[in-house]
Amino acid sequence: MKTSDKAKDIMKAMEKLALQPYDDQVGITLRAITSWVKGATIGYGHLIKSSEWSTYKSGINKNQAEDLFEKDLAPFEQAVDNMTNKKLSQNEFDALVMLAFNIGISALQGSSVIKMINGGKGSYSTLELAWKAWNKSQGKVMNGLVKRRALEYDLYSKGVYKYFV
Repeated sequence: MKTSDKAKDIMKAMEKLALQPYDDQVGITLRAITSWVKGATIGYGHLIKSSEWSTYKSGINKNQAEDLFEKDLAPFEQAVDNMTNKKLSQNEFDALVMLAFNIGISALQGSSVIKMINGGKGSYSTLELAWKAWNKSQGKVMNGLVKRRALEYDLYSKGVYKYFV
């Protein structure tokens, strides 16, 4: 499957467009970074590898950000296809891709979310609790992640495409 345009628009709104590299560990609102760090990010949430720094250190334009986003999305779409053993609706697929894009493929693959979607038992009593448990960054519950998980779960369970303010 492929991610719907509605889901891509929501993801881009959540990730925010950054035409200059920034340190995602400290946030997009700070000034651009001038040397590579572990959290170096550009475009719509593209994590810059140290080997890519020379390509992105001077920034990108909006078209390049769009192309990079599409390229970045493909492995997450493939991973969701590969790790689910049931036919997903478009909204279910979109929500899982959004979750994977944010937490990473390996994290999703080993999660109670995937175990429960595939009919197994997870560490939580409900899929909703398993999904919403991904609300921490560096060990702390983050309000933005709480909202993001609620948005994704509503999309998965109710087919509601919306973006929070």
